[in-house]
Amino acid sequence: MFNNSSSIAINVSDEDSDDISGKLKLRLRKKRKKSGPRGKSESARRIFRLLRRWWPVLLFLPAAGLLFFEASRIGRKPSQLINSEVVTQKTRELAGEKKSSGNLNRLDPTRKCCLKLLPPEELQHLDIPIRKEPVGPIKELVYVSETDGVQSRPQMDITRSNLFTGNQSLEQREQSFNSVNEISRAHCGFYSKDGGFIVSDDDKSFMQTCKVVVSTCTFGGGDDLYQPIGMSETSLQKVCYVAFWDEITLAAQAAAGHKVGEDQYIGVWRIVLVTNLPFNDQRLNGKIPKMLAHRLFPHASYSIWVDSKSQFRRDPLGVLEALLWQSDSVLAISEHGARSSVYDEANAVVKKHKASPEEVEIQLSQYRQDGLPEDKRFNGKKALSEASVIVREHTPTTNLFMCLWFNEVVRFTSRDQLSFPYVLWRLKVLKNINMFPVCTRKDLVNSMGHIRKAKPLVI
Repeated sequence: MFNNSSSIAINVSDEDSDDISGKLKLRLRKKRKKSGPRGKSESARRIFRLLRRWWPVLLFLPAAGLLFFEASRIGRKPSQLINSEVVTQKTRELAGEKKSSGNLNRLDPTRKCCLKLLPPEELQHLDIPIRKEPVGPIKELVYVSETDGVQSRPQMDITRSNLFTGNQSLEQREQSFNSVNEISRAHCGFYSKDGGFIVSDDDKSFMQTCKVVVSTCTFGGGDDLYQPIGMSETSLQKVCYVAFWDEITLAAQAAAGHKVGEDQYIGVWRIVLVTNLPFNDQRLNGKIPKMLAHRLFPHASYSIWVDSKSQFRRDPLGVLEALLWQSDSVLAISEHGARSSVYDEANAVVKKHKASPEEVEIQLSQYRQDGLPEDKRFNGKKALSEASVIVREHTPTTNLFMCLWFNEVVRFTSRDQLSFPYVLWRLKVLKNINMFPVCTRKDLVNSMGHIRKAKPLVI
């Protein structure tokens, strides 16, 4: 029927078919790519429409949740709130104890040591140097007391003066800074025999025998007592370790199983019980052994103060040699690790609720009036200190410095970081101070942190 000669043959090879299918796939891909942006814009429009339609609901849900939360708090019983706070406080205390327990009895630092002590064999044969003449222009310091026969009138600007401090007037305050002579006079606590801070005659006799002393205190049952470590046999024989406690601390430690022996010792610490504390504020009571060691230990040549939150972990004679004797210094104290200016520190004190804004402003106003600059260094030394460790020689000049510092703490806030730069700036005769770096302070003590809040004194 059909003529084969008139038929047309079309040959399609495999390669041609592949080319055709490839072109079709390429067109499909191009079409898909072109449709992409339109799809994205369509999704965005849908989301926008949903938000525009349901935005009142989205705002209502968080508000309703917050309202429900506040209503549940109001409905809770006070006892439930108190129990919750107690549990939170206990949790924090346990966390603090767990953190601090890792530092207890740690002798070697985890980093390079900043404090260079003599080798142990040399520490065993270290002698205590005794000066024949006092260092500095002051040869004798006389303490103002009620036996002088002149009682200054109480000043309205002093709210915490009492028979222990004496009522130091602003005029007397100025004289104590300006009248620096071979024989100088200053208020320095213990103004009256009825002023308080009473220790037994037995303890007084012991304290008068001390030539070198390491001291600490805990009033109001605040902190535990940490046994010092790292001392040589020579230091154990020549150094007094004294911890000042009140009756609240004595009872708290006894309840915890830390009872004072018949010889008045716990470990190497001689426990000195203090009665009739002069201040309601336990922080102020703690400043007495911290700043007035020369009055408590009248025959001591050197003292090392350690805050109750710390464990002293170095040989005390080695510390005196490293921080005082090598550099011919009479006072060694740590630089502040975070700030350098007293005005910056004041802001931090208020921000951390360590003192009220009103009392800090009263102190700073007086310092500005007196001309205290905003310098970060006075007499070549960093202005701000961290006074958890104080190493010093008991000379008339250093004793006057500590008296003036104590008077500022009584007159203004108990935050001694604020008054230290001022006293350092005013008392220019005290020059040989060793302001050691923070890393040295960390080599001196294991910081345990405050275990519990001290109970205020109730009179």
